[in-house]
Amino acid sequence: MIEFGHGTHVGLRRTRNEDTYYADAALGLFLVADGMGGHQHGEVASALARDAVVEGVRHGQSLAQAVHSAATQVLERAQRYDDALPMGSTVAAIRISDQSYEVVWVGDSRIYQWKNGLRQISHDHSLVQRLVEAGLIDELQARRHPQRNVLTQALGITALGQLHISLAKGELAPSMSFLVCSDGLTEEVDDNAIAGVVGRQDLAAQECIDHLLLAALDHGGSDNITAILARVR
Repeated sequence: MIEFGHGTHVGLRRTRNEDTYYADAALGLFLVADGMGGHQHGEVASALARDAVVEGVRHGQSLAQAVHSAATQVLERAQRYDDALPMGSTVAAIRISDQSYEVVWVGDSRIYQWKNGLRQISHDHSLVQRLVEAGLIDELQARRHPQRNVLTQALGITALGQLHISLAKGELAPSMSFLVCSDGLTEEVDDNAIAGVVGRQDLAAQECIDHLLLAALDHGGSDNITAILARVR
């Protein structure tokens, strides 16, 4: 049994919500896509990525195969537009089965696991993350870096031959939880604060999500905010 909560908010500084998400306990699929681009192209890209991944999984593809298919479709659509701003989307997704889970991601939308503590499964495909991994800056500096939103991988922007779809797998354990979110949450709320909410067993999953969205808004709401919390019971 999977209990889940979900939510999205445009934030306090944007006029459109270019995030989208999908949550389906029956399919065991939970994903967040954060679009980018000129005009309404970000909304188009994230919706297209979402729909392509869902369709692929429903037709028996692995998550990685479904994301690759999504990347192909977003790239084909992006090439129709002549715009100064490229059209693209991140994606972060988890598929939960009876005994195991599989996660994939492209970009800086994140996937966390809760089991006696919070652990980030994904790693950002971003310029700042590369600097952290190279030892040039630390995590605190990364949170304040002026180029922290520059991505190194994104659907629709990265050529298919250079696209890196990251993935991880693991075994399920009782009372394990997963948080999938866009950077609108993690830009405003640090991991310690996220853990303080996700770890609250006195709250339903939906209540946890409501608290996280409010926390992001309280800290500025500088971007669209989207989050899903899935708990394995």
